[in-house]
Amino acid sequence: MIEIGLVGWSGHDTLYISKKNQLMDYCSHFPLVEIDTSFYGIPKKSTIKQWVEQTPATFKFILKAFQGMTKHKEWSDFYETEEEMFETYKQMLTGLLEAEKLKTILFQFPPFFACTVENVAYLKIIRKQLPKLPIAVEFRNPTWYQPAYQEKMFQLLTELQFSHVIVDQPQTPGNSVPLVPKVTIPQYTIVRLHGRNFEGWGQGKTQNWRATRTLYCYQPEEIATFAQLAAELSKVCKEVIFIFNNNSGGDAAPNAKQLQESLAIQFEGLAPRQLGLELF
Repeated sequence: MIEIGLVGWSGHDTLYISKKNQLMDYCSHFPLVEIDTSFYGIPKKSTIKQWVEQTPATFKFILKAFQGMTKHKEWSDFYETEEEMFETYKQMLTGLLEAEKLKTILFQFPPFFACTVENVAYLKIIRKQLPKLPIAVEFRNPTWYQPAYQEKMFQLLTELQFSHVIVDQPQTPGNSVPLVPKVTIPQYTIVRLHGRNFEGWGQGKTQNWRATRTLYCYQPEEIATFAQLAAELSKVCKEVIFIFNNNSGGDAAPNAKQLQESLAIQFEGLAPRQLGLELF
């Protein structure tokens, strides 16, 4: 099975009939979404309840791990103990788990999270703190993919039952990793597509970084390579998920639709399409 989604349901203007019903409109196009806001703050249970109630029964959520959990910031900036942080996150997930709407938790680690003994140990701590929950791991530091460490890294992810996130991103020094189509668990794998804006990706978090970092539109020949990648990954993985994050210029939704068309797939269980919405 191949599924396609976007990062967030807002900001994709080509999908909407009404700005007031963006989530409903989004659910009429795609079967899952990646939630970015959970990185900045752990959502309230009331917020999760609204998400559950406003989406079709089969709709799924990929939730980013909180920034204190990914080492972007110190957990002590937010909680009394590290255990309290993880417990708060686990409790937040209750509504999604009961409704069977959690696809996975995405741990996107920062560029400074290198392949070290300390960080390998931390991956094991994550599994201990979040036992049995689905977890996907995206590295941004290239040391994890060095020949001396890569295979051991994949073995570790498999042992911990972490899904390796395959990424397409500009190849800038220090904060990029190569596209390595490696599957570490058979249940699912995620391909995150950030675009290929070399200059925007490498400039760091300047004042306008959000407007340029993922400013990229994938061309038809690039979409064709992703369709081929989907076919190859489907041979070894039950579910292949493509998440388009190239939305600084509003290209994520159109590119996602192009990949869907290229693969000739129809998604089941979507929300009813509102009358008059014929955009693609």
